[in-house]
Amino acid sequence: MSVSDDQPHTRTRLPAGDQPQGPQAPGLRRLRLLGGVFVVVFLLVVAVAVINRANGGGSGNGGGGTSNDTGNAPAKATATAPTGTQPVTTTSNGIAVQYPHTSEGAQSAAANYSVALGSSEMYATASRHAIVATVTEASAIGSLNGRFDASYDAESTKLGLKDGHAPTGLTFVSRTIPVGTKVDSFSPLEATVEIWNTSIGGLAGQGSQRPVSEYWYTLTLKLHWSGGDWKVTDFSQVDGPTPIGGTQTVSNYGDMSNAVNQFGGFRYAR
Repeated sequence: MSVSDDQPHTRTRLPAGDQPQGPQAPGLRRLRLLGGVFVVVFLLVVAVAVINRANGGGSGNGGGGTSNDTGNAPAKATATAPTGTQPVTTTSNGIAVQYPHTSEGAQSAAANYSVALGSSEMYATASRHAIVATVTEASAIGSLNGRFDASYDAESTKLGLKDGHAPTGLTFVSRTIPVGTKVDSFSPLEATVEIWNTSIGGLAGQGSQRPVSEYWYTLTLKLHWSGGDWKVTDFSQVDGPTPIGGTQTVSNYGDMSNAVNQFGGFRYAR
């Protein structure tokens, strides 16, 4: 016997949390996934921006010096980045001169002066005196010439040079490469700058008794603002800091001689 349609029907109501869920469309799931990824990426970008602002926002002018830098605070590591600005466009005896009257100008002067003072031209009397006259304050030229004459003449004797010229068949090289600068003190008239340098020096060629080798040292230059430029008044030098030597194979004397004659130097900016 069939049940009449007039009989009352029974309904079952489930709690709200137990309501059966139908299948969700794939497009909806993808939208929710992309939305979650976007939120995570956005939060990461915000976090990185906050960290960078906290680390660099207040130290943009520290250590490296700007036109407003007149303090003696020690330089921070982030200040060793190059500014990318050419320090000067004027030269005298092949040396850049007429630097800005700023801490950065003093550092650029010190770096470029260290290159000149460590060059092969310092081993010949005439060119050495021309370099010293170019980078030194007039009142200090006599005393610095005496110190440099004694030092470079003694080294020339060890190398077997004759007024800066190498023996026949050998190529003499002496080059200085600044690694960084640090301001010890700065005022509108005086600056003391340390230059961490590496250099190469020696005689390249078959049978050389003084092969080209590297040397690390820190040169300290005392500068005075004189005649519209930074000029050296005194200097001192200490060994290092010296890194561990690499594992590269030493080049033969022919490659070294070619490099000395073919590769030019640079002007250094702070």
